[in-house]
Amino acid sequence: MKRLHVHVAVADLQQSVRFYATLFAAEPTVLKDDYAKWMLEDPRVNFAISARGAAAGIEHLGIQVEDEAELADVHARLRRAEGPVLDEGATTCCYATSTKAWIADPTGIAWETFLTTGEHTTYGDSALIQRSGAGVVTACCGPKPDFAAMAAASGGPKPDAAPETAPSCCG
Repeated sequence: MKRLHVHVAVADLQQSVRFYATLFAAEPTVLKDDYAKWMLEDPRVNFAISARGAAAGIEHLGIQVEDEAELADVHARLRRAEGPVLDEGATTCCYATSTKAWIADPTGIAWETFLTTGEHTTYGDSALIQRSGAGVVTACCGPKPDFAAMAAASGGPKPDAAPETAPSCCG
């Protein structure tokens, strides 16, 4: 069986090991002074690409679950990890309906956790991404919106604390 490999450069290895061990509910299988590796069987990979105006490169990473119980487990891990969690809840994005939450790792990389509940005919209309802080409509997977400003403007879900850079919505 093939396995997707993702390698992320981090600023603080110990802080990042704590974060990822909590997120994955597993300790690293290899741990060195400058390196850690997890050989995970769960989650499998959902790899997506888009050309919607965002800068080229890693847009965000994510964990897609298969049922409500898994979603509750992963969301509980997010709340134990170091960093503010943005619980977006039910949304439409990337031609699908999903329930999702977001967190940024210690280096600022956005992580999305989500349960896809169906298909959708539009790319996205998530309440959290429809309005940027300047009131400009943004596309799903487009420029990163300011969640604090959007929450104030829309009365929508609010992050535990405003992240420095907010994730977009694709899964």
